[in-house]
Amino acid sequence: MKLIKQIKQFVFEEDRPFKSCHASTVIEFPNGDLLVAYFAGSREGNPDVAIWCSKRTNDVWSKPYKVADEEGLVHWNPVLFRQDNGQIVLHYKVGTPIPAWYTRVVLSDDDGATWSQPVDLVPGDIGGRGPVKNKLIVLQDGTWLAPASIEGDVWDCFADISHDQGVTWSRSELVPVNHGKEEQTGDMQLVRGKGLIQPTLWESKPGHVHMLMRSTAGFIYRSDSSDSGRTWSPAYRTYLPNNNSGFDLAQMDDGTLVLAYNPVGMYKGPRMPLLLSISKDNGEYWEELVVLEAEYRSFTIPIEPGEYSYPAVIARGNRIYVTYTWKRERIVCWSLEVETA
Repeated sequence: MKLIKQIKQFVFEEDRPFKSCHASTVIEFPNGDLLVAYFAGSREGNPDVAIWCSKRTNDVWSKPYKVADEEGLVHWNPVLFRQDNGQIVLHYKVGTPIPAWYTRVVLSDDDGATWSQPVDLVPGDIGGRGPVKNKLIVLQDGTWLAPASIEGDVWDCFADISHDQGVTWSRSELVPVNHGKEEQTGDMQLVRGKGLIQPTLWESKPGHVHMLMRSTAGFIYRSDSSDSGRTWSPAYRTYLPNNNSGFDLAQMDDGTLVLAYNPVGMYKGPRMPLLLSISKDNGEYWEELVVLEAEYRSFTIPIEPGEYSYPAVIARGNRIYVTYTWKRERIVCWSLEVETA
């Protein structure tokens, strides 16, 4: 695959109406415009953190505008999804601490200009249902599958499943993980630390779904399902390093997978550099496509590493879009075109 075009833009500049931002998500409209959402405020976890959006029209970004803000509630991890009928669905988490957060959903029928009042995705949910960071996918049979996880004493992943376009949801079984407990025996690989969260999903053929998961064990882990995400294979380690930071993946029309991640195999390691890699064999082998961000440490002039993290990736035709956090101060958007033949 050959990269033929690449454009890097800041979604907003220094005159942003907040101090800190993180956890972006992106969708593309049929005309090529983009909508990006993120959480922003004084600092992650503070009560003034809300969900904001920016829209790109004819390659020009709008000023950030607030779309979800309930007084006294911390807001986290927005996830955008555009339905075929044009309606936009925005999921996000509210509440603190994280193990007790829950999921809100709002809708827009005017391309993100205005939004409905927030409602709970699953009434009574504590712990977080629906997409936790990365986008949901639509399976070939029309099922919605959302990559989900919970963060308690241990971290576990699952998929949330909807057969009625997001009206109701049912949980899959948890991805089997060896957390080091005596009852977890067999051929499951031990995962050091708390475990696995924030999966990203793709479907390779009808009913065959796969997830890559963030881990506390220094590597990205994987699980596979042959029943449309209802049950999952025991989690197993890939060779891709992971610094216990989020990543995302998209599937191109020809089946090529595009993964944005920090290739750092160290627990809580630096969130840099940030790479975009591709796989043409369903995620078995990965090849670097482009370095999105990198900082180099000189022996004579040491520098503090920046944070380039939490990417979101979408693909349509021969176009790839990547958004991510830039030093907790801004959101970056890359627009790329590739030659696929």
